[in-house]
Amino acid sequence: MTTEPAPQPQFLEAPELPDGVQRRRQPRWAPWMSVAALVAGFAGALFGALVLGVIAVAFGADFGDQPASVQILATIVQDLCLIASAILFARISGSVSPADFGLRPTRLRSAIGWAVLTWASFYVFTAAFVALVGASPNDDQLPKELGVDDSTVAMLAVAFLVAVVAPVAEEFFFRGFFFTALKNWRGLWPAAILTGLVFGAIHGSSADVAFLLPLAFFGFSLCLLYEKTGSLYPGIAVHCANNSIAFGATQDWTWQIPVLLVSSLAVIGLVALTVRAVWSPAPPAAAPAPAA
Repeated sequence: MTTEPAPQPQFLEAPELPDGVQRRRQPRWAPWMSVAALVAGFAGALFGALVLGVIAVAFGADFGDQPASVQILATIVQDLCLIASAILFARISGSVSPADFGLRPTRLRSAIGWAVLTWASFYVFTAAFVALVGASPNDDQLPKELGVDDSTVAMLAVAFLVAVVAPVAEEFFFRGFFFTALKNWRGLWPAAILTGLVFGAIHGSSADVAFLLPLAFFGFSLCLLYEKTGSLYPGIAVHCANNSIAFGATQDWTWQIPVLLVSSLAVIGLVALTVRAVWSPAPPAAAPAPAA
């Protein structure tokens, strides 16, 4: 009497994704890492600003009134410290790759749709907020503090900082790491709300205090955009577009705004390609061929 083999369990195959689109992996970063990385990042930024200030004083500058070039460099150092802090704390849980921080391709049509919805919702919220409290969204003091009126070189440097460096660094840290770590604590909505509140609060030194709530809503919306698309690129693009328009408005620009936006997106694209090419997990080594 022959016995039939026991039935094997059936597994559903995951649906295929379009070419170039990677399946999402949720890093298991501990929630406490988000706060620790934020504190460490700003501590590093403070130390970097102090070093730059001392160097400037050595060359004859007034420590209490730093040149615009020093302030611009200090702001860039701050953004780099946030990126470095996120990577260092993420590595506590093991090796990381660009995709872990959201630097992965996504479906273009869906990404554009969600990005437009995110940006539109921010502008609707802002318009309602301005109509309610009378605050002006153009009261951004950062360009003036960085010496945007000092020279053409300073203006271009500030434009690069606002439209390229800030969107990349802030999205990498706040959406790619901070929000992702908090999701492992209480899930999507608490993580998005807390990330938005922190994102708005850190702009308190450069924006009107009354305008921090719309900025918090912007940070919250960018979290949802990241969740929907699974990629950091749409959020970076929206952040870049928003900052380009905001900066152009402070300079009373017209045709210069789309030029700044297109140029900034091109630079960000080159940076993204370079990062993925340099910082990518090595392919697994091929198994040695058996001896004859």
